[in-house]
Amino acid sequence: MNLDDDGRIYLLNNAGFNIKTLTNGGYPRNPLVTYRVTLDADGIFRLYSHDFSSDSSSTPTILWEPFRDGCIVKGLCGLNGFCTLMDTKADCSCPPGFIFVDPDYPFRGCGRNFPRPSCARNKKENTKYSMSSLENTAWLNEPYEFHLSMTKDECRESCLQDCYCEAALYSDGICNKQKLPLSFGRRNVSGTTATTTFIKVGNGSPADEPSIWPGTPANGRRGVRIEILIACIALAAGSFIGFAIFYFLVYRRHRLRYEAINNQPNISLTEGISLRSFSYVELEKATECFKEELGKGAFGTVFKGVLSNKFIAVKRLDNMVEDGEREFQAEMRAIGRIHHKNLVRLLGFSDDGSHKLLVYEYMSNGSLADLIFRPESCPNWEERVRIALDIARGILYLHEDCETQIIHCDIKPQNILMDGSHSAKLSDFGLAKLMKPDQTKTFTGIRGTRGYVAPEWHRNMPITVKADVYSFGVVLLEIICCRKNVEKKAPENEIILSDWAYNCFKAGELTKLISEEEVDVSMLEKMLMIGLWCIQDEPSLRPSMKKVVLMLEGIVDIPVPPINSFVSS
Repeated sequence: MNLDDDGRIYLLNNAGFNIKTLTNGGYPRNPLVTYRVTLDADGIFRLYSHDFSSDSSSTPTILWEPFRDGCIVKGLCGLNGFCTLMDTKADCSCPPGFIFVDPDYPFRGCGRNFPRPSCARNKKENTKYSMSSLENTAWLNEPYEFHLSMTKDECRESCLQDCYCEAALYSDGICNKQKLPLSFGRRNVSGTTATTTFIKVGNGSPADEPSIWPGTPANGRRGVRIEILIACIALAAGSFIGFAIFYFLVYRRHRLRYEAINNQPNISLTEGISLRSFSYVELEKATECFKEELGKGAFGTVFKGVLSNKFIAVKRLDNMVEDGEREFQAEMRAIGRIHHKNLVRLLGFSDDGSHKLLVYEYMSNGSLADLIFRPESCPNWEERVRIALDIARGILYLHEDCETQIIHCDIKPQNILMDGSHSAKLSDFGLAKLMKPDQTKTFTGIRGTRGYVAPEWHRNMPITVKADVYSFGVVLLEIICCRKNVEKKAPENEIILSDWAYNCFKAGELTKLISEEEVDVSMLEKMLMIGLWCIQDEPSLRPSMKKVVLMLEGIVDIPVPPINSFVSS
């Protein structure tokens, strides 16, 4: 809701569009005149003006109100009361046998001024009652019982004989029996409302205190107040005890969690708590001046270090975008929120001037390249199948389960690290956008590593997650065959792995790809077909990583890949 300085009132939606104009405004724009809108005590929303141009105090003037009939406001006269419009003024009254609960505030409603008998009592003990009538007066309660085709006298007598009936509304042959309290009562003095209300009143002595609610005897409100007070105290005490127990359990859970984190090997003390910001001096000391190099890649060099008696891996980034400190920290915190068992965990970073360093969990078994490209260390077939599935699940998480989709852009065996249990974890995700445009390129305009980049990089086409799918396909073929995608010393027809793999698949000579190793041939064929699907030339033909995972898990069937629909890198 908005109020302009000319008295215009209008409503705007969330998009900022005017959906309703309450007043057109047009009143004088004067610094000595103030406009205000108020929901008054009578329930009517009004626009006032205050003119401070005179020396005397400003008397507010009503400029606008949606209606003049105060009785339209529901509940103005409280429970059991009814409203009558007298010369544009709303006046509250009580039905016969009722008085105002608070004479100074009629809107608080009316209470019964006589005791109400219980229906369980013997009829001989019942207080005598009679029915008083109010013409052209009605309340808006739902009846607990109604009768059709009754005369007015029959309606009155039916309520009188019914111990549950405390009022009856009669109109056009319909008798609606009501219980207290009555709500939203109004009397129409013009006589156009042909409704008669019968009120059951007692003929005995009046009660000491008026009662609004049924079943509340004289002085009963005081007892109700005491019961409510006791209930509130009990509720507050119970809530306090419950909150204390809840706080203790939460505190105990967090304490145990932090203790467990502290006792886990090969991770930072801050894991699970927050992404830690290190100083350059801290990491220089932790790595002994970057003494032991673990590896080097497109994004920088990785060194082994020790913090709090635990091994860490520190990556020193090279060729960072200039003046990108804010973007760097934002990206680091975004990457720090990524948690998946097949992604290397970022523990912290250092943004000390020109020095940009990342701190990762230490992976004790090196990279996938160290395993599959050395005949003496190549894992057996079952382990290679599991490693392929680990990698696929990590890429799937980056593509579909992160808050912001991440395209890795440099998936290769050197960026797939092996932990102590030989589970594969993808590293260097989320870093491509931080590098200078002319870095991390084997060819102009291409991010990634020769042999693993998708064809669309060469064609200046939009890069999507399907570029990562292509890189995974190349890696998958390398995992199957335990060799690099390009072997210059191999026979001519075997130099390019993708060509050789496809030719073996087409000729039905799959066992040539795995030398003399004993493998599950059906699983070998499935893995090979998945790899060939992933390296399709056309990005739209490549499956999503979700489908790749499903195919590796054996949940969906794998169709035969198209002929001659992939290119050699």
